[in-house]
Amino acid sequence: MNIQEDLKTRRERVRKAMRQAGADACLLGVNVNIFYLTGKIFNGYCYLPAEGDPLLFVKRPNPFDEANVVYIRKPEDMATAFAAGGRAFPRLLLLETDEISYSECLRLQAVFQSPETGNASSLMRRIRMIKTPWELEQMRFSAERHAATYSEIGACYRPGMTDLAFQAEIERRMRLNGSIGFFGVYGQNMTIFMGSVLAGDNAGAPSPFDFALGGDGQTPLCPIGANGTALREGMAVMVDMAGNYSPYLTDMTRVFAIGELPDSAYRAHRVSLEIQEAFVRNARPGVSCAALYNQALEIAVDAGLKDFFMGTRQQAKFVGHGIGLHINELPVLTPRSKDELQSGMTIALEPKFVIPDVGAVGVENSFLVTDTGVEKLTVFEENIIPLKHAK
Repeated sequence: MNIQEDLKTRRERVRKAMRQAGADACLLGVNVNIFYLTGKIFNGYCYLPAEGDPLLFVKRPNPFDEANVVYIRKPEDMATAFAAGGRAFPRLLLLETDEISYSECLRLQAVFQSPETGNASSLMRRIRMIKTPWELEQMRFSAERHAATYSEIGACYRPGMTDLAFQAEIERRMRLNGSIGFFGVYGQNMTIFMGSVLAGDNAGAPSPFDFALGGDGQTPLCPIGANGTALREGMAVMVDMAGNYSPYLTDMTRVFAIGELPDSAYRAHRVSLEIQEAFVRNARPGVSCAALYNQALEIAVDAGLKDFFMGTRQQAKFVGHGIGLHINELPVLTPRSKDELQSGMTIALEPKFVIPDVGAVGVENSFLVTDTGVEKLTVFEENIIPLKHAK
């Protein structure tokens, strides 16, 4: 399917959801939602009525090569355009109320004279859970590039490096292999740069950000990930760098070892693989996300590893999450989830353990939920990989 046909499919999904919600239109200004409906990014708003073509209110760039474009300097210009075109204002307008400021919400309500507004953020997140054929093509491409970069990680290692120097070499390989460089994260105060490398005990450092594991980071401004730890013998190094080789992301984590690790680390890693195997056996449409989390936790408990599962000092209460235009989309595999798997969802499963004095072990892969089960998108060696300096 080409991009234009896919855009029509996506827009109709949004229109259908709006009609079911009793909404007349939605107004979207957040980049990922604009991209989802138009395949491009611009500064402004995409107005999509429940019936009819979208209207693009563009501040920048000017000119913008698309149909149905109205150039504006400020939101109030949209009301002028509506009056000039003889358009009726929507009775119920959906706004991205989870993502825009309160003042912008009030301003847009006044512009559209809306007696009632609803939440477009939650509606769009749920629509984006189910990927279209074109979106899946993009994710498969990212997965291939992701694995290609990971195959070069061993060549990035030099004895005496810090985790930061090691990560910088990986980032270089990423960019040479086509990485976009940044990736989208949903939620306020969620900041990370290209991914995370966690070496030794830094893997157990709690972070304010809602990722599976933390790390102190380089600075209090961004307390996540590598912190300058010197890489040494007997240390596990977890690499969780973004698969951002297209607009659609894949997520993959692999563990590397400097020298031999204690048996406890290899055992915990095998348990992570057991959790993944159980997920592959049982995940299919109709299975609850809560049940999949509880299954993972039960395996960790039976192995005597509950206290190390998804962290130590601060344990994440999820074992997987949706991926797509954001690295952290719906659904979330958590005990509180009310969601069930649906065909077309893409999910990153990441059962991880933190072993004191060693580091983090475990695996993360991206999966597509199919009609009969799940398909692994990120294919690369899953055992702990020795880091050896190439002479």
